[in-house]
Amino acid sequence: MHATAPQQPTGTGAYAARVEALLAELGIPVSAFAHRGLPFFPEPAELVVAQTDADGREHRLTPAANAAWQAMAAAARADGIELYIVSAYRDLERQADIIRRKQRLGVPLERILAASAPPGYSEHHTGRAVDINTPGCRALEEEFEHTEAFRWLTRHAGAFGFTLSFPRGNRYGYIFEPWHWLCAESP
Repeated sequence: MHATAPQQPTGTGAYAARVEALLAELGIPVSAFAHRGLPFFPEPAELVVAQTDADGREHRLTPAANAAWQAMAAAARADGIELYIVSAYRDLERQADIIRRKQRLGVPLERILAASAPPGYSEHHTGRAVDINTPGCRALEEEFEHTEAFRWLTRHAGAFGFTLSFPRGNRYGYIFEPWHWLCAESP
């Protein structure tokens, strides 16, 4: 793990101020994650709908990440693998809601921060991160690692600009997330 402090909120003043306010409201001091060296992520300028799920929820990505996602999902389908988005872009409030829900359940802050980034520090804020699943697998569970979809992604995702963000023992101290993939800036 990194021993460096996380980047402080920068970018638009209102965005950075909202991050600081949410961290204070959630009772998350920067010292709770400073040792992990988490990068600060500004929100993207433009998002497009990449996929709409059965419940009508729109999953949005940047235009470049969407193009890469569409190409990757099509290539997987051609190989008999179905991939779908469970989560993509999240704004600050959605990230805070995830943490609030865990806090209401009594989950200790250390455990929350091992699985969920504080607002402002989630790759989902970039509009380039996707949580992926495949039929027959519970969403956002480590069992995804044992699917044909995960094996396909490990062999082919890089060709579309996607990398697995949080492998076992990742430098940020997050739990292993075989479902979480980040697209490079350009497809």
